Amino acid sequence: MSSLKFGTSGLRGLVVDLVGEPAADWTGAFLAHLEKAGLAPASREVLVGRDLRSSSPEIAGNALGRASALGWQALDCGALPTPALALEALRRGAAAVMVTGSHIPDDRNGLKFYRPDGEITKDDEAGIRAAFERGSAGSLPDGQGSVSPLAGLDAAYIRRYADFFGPDALRGLRIGVYQQSSVARDILMEALRALGAEAEALGRADRFIPVDTEAHRPEDLELLRRWATDARFDAIVSTDGDADRPLVADEAGGVVRGDLLGLLTARRLGAATVVTPVTSSSSLERAPFLREVLRTRVGSPFVIAGIEEARRSGAVVVGFEANGGVLLGSDVAHEGRILAAMPTRDALLPIVAVLAEAKARGLSLSQLVADLSAGAAAADRLERIPPERSGAFLDMLALSGEEAEAFFAERSAVAGVNTFDGVRVGLSDGSTVHYRASGNAPELRCYVEAAGETQAAELLVWGLEAARRRMERMP
Repeated sequence: MSSLKFGTSGLRGLVVDLVGEPAADWTGAFLAHLEKAGLAPASREVLVGRDLRSSSPEIAGNALGRASALGWQALDCGALPTPALALEALRRGAAAVMVTGSHIPDDRNGLKFYRPDGEITKDDEAGIRAAFERGSAGSLPDGQGSVSPLAGLDAAYIRRYADFFGPDALRGLRIGVYQQSSVARDILMEALRALGAEAEALGRADRFIPVDTEAHRPEDLELLRRWATDARFDAIVSTDGDADRPLVADEAGGVVRGDLLGLLTARRLGAATVVTPVTSSSSLERAPFLREVLRTRVGSPFVIAGIEEARRSGAVVVGFEANGGVLLGSDVAHEGRILAAMPTRDALLPIVAVLAEAKARGLSLSQLVADLSAGAAAADRLERIPPERSGAFLDMLALSGEEAEAFFAERSAVAGVNTFDGVRVGLSDGSTVHYRASGNAPELRCYVEAAGETQAAELLVWGLEAARRRMERMP
């Protein structure tokens, strides 16, 4: 049975289930769906990009080959950030396929699909799945398509932010760039320098490292602290594997939560409305510069749907997830310059916007975050948890009142339960514990909020261990 399935961001699974014919067939199903839905571009162009994991070149080749065989003009964009690929696809009005597993381990990979007008929707996922199950490969025109290289997309992506924020936006800042195996590791250096910062490369890797910007690896946190000990950096930045999620640490090496990066980005861009999943901190509703916070389920398709709804008000809309990926829902104007909407997750925008906000206010990054008075939150995950086991655990919390009360009894009484996406439990001491199964990997995620950083860290440890013990006892 194949491990491949659609999650919160594209199709993912084990490399052995994706490489070769499956990657070609899923690409063919995507293109067939576009044709059937009347969404195929007149140019029949499809852009294919990839991240730096070991299997991505071969899988990209599978996708390019099938697209060409179906008469599409397949453009090989090489290794580049997902948002850079999406930006060019939007500009051309072309389809796109990104080969990436984001932050998951190297033995897994995936495909992200883009229509000519942006990310696919949940309805599109159903259409692609139906085309795949039918064995549909798309209509074959007379003759064949082609595969051609397409270069220069990195430069266009950097220009997008250098032109809008300006060459002095980060002047005087010294930024460490944790390069690891991010596909944006060189782009980050160039972009920061184009904005006036001094950038120093750190920790470049020759193998794929699964950096998760929401559930941080202890070794990454230790590296950040170590690099910050001599106080030579104003911040240290990085991204996940395909650079649609940022990692930002302050001058002391402390990681800035992803939802706060989104909130600060919204403030820098003058957004009155934000759209974000339920896993982002409840403190967002208290931000004085926001008029509206629209909550969604986890996953960029849900955030994009929320952005479309929020845009009807005419306000500047910024979407973001708890992992820090920012989706720009509206054009933003500043001093005669326009930053065009790009409603797909992006890591570079929040990195630049937050650093520019700190510099403009004359604050260190830690001071900027402290001034938000956003409370304390933390998140992590239990790995290698089969969906049937995490599902049974979540059902127990959601449906079995007495069992749920007993589960949380050593912490506090249960004050309320929300099952909008996973199970979010409010406790009588004011803290919250939110469990949900990952849509991308066999993991159970845990998000907590508490009165202070120490309490949140301790509650997270308890939440993960209590869930592990409970699932081990389940039949």
